[in-house]
Amino acid sequence: MRILLVEDNQALADGLSAILRGTGHAVDVVSDGASADAAISAESFDLVILDLTLPEMDGLEVLRVMRARQNRAAVLILTARGSAEDKVKGLDLGADDYMSKPFDISEFEARVRMLLRRQAGLRSSALSFGGVDLDLNSRTFSAGGAPLDIPARELGLLEVLFLRAGKVVSKEAIIQSLAAFDDDLSANAIEQYVSRLRKRIAPHGLTVRTARGIGYYLDKAAPV
Repeated sequence: MRILLVEDNQALADGLSAILRGTGHAVDVVSDGASADAAISAESFDLVILDLTLPEMDGLEVLRVMRARQNRAAVLILTARGSAEDKVKGLDLGADDYMSKPFDISEFEARVRMLLRRQAGLRSSALSFGGVDLDLNSRTFSAGGAPLDIPARELGLLEVLFLRAGKVVSKEAIIQSLAAFDDDLSANAIEQYVSRLRKRIAPHGLTVRTARGIGYYLDKAAPV
């Protein structure tokens, strides 16, 4: 999943981005409202974590403009402004959740997981397709109860395809999901990751099929 973190406290931004990247998400960080507005209008995000008191453009205005553009990314407001008035304004403008600083990291992680599940249209954190299971809380795959050892990039690719199993996902959408601003992820690189992933999941009854000129989709492999 791709996340935009909007936070002007550099130490907090560094800490939260490290936590989110550590769980395999692509994370972009901006420190002011104008940069957040520009990023949201130009890129596709699954979740925006939004401070309210920001330089150049207030977080509530960022949210108002975002929803006025019909942008449906999930929004978690994370702010020191914890008054009932600010909460009501944020939720009425279209925020999906609201946390006041200081906050508990484990609760923050749980709320991020909940919003990403909701964004993907999922009610449960446990998914199965073919002979493979995905635990969204830990972002781990297993087959027959044994964990699958998959490198980070291929893990992210499998997750993108797994959440849309049977549906074609374009190369552009895959790149958007896996790459942050500073990543140089090309269509050719995606092809290489797909090739490697096919080999890793073949023993477990799954394959990645190519929709020529469009993208890829996860499918059950034909019986041998």
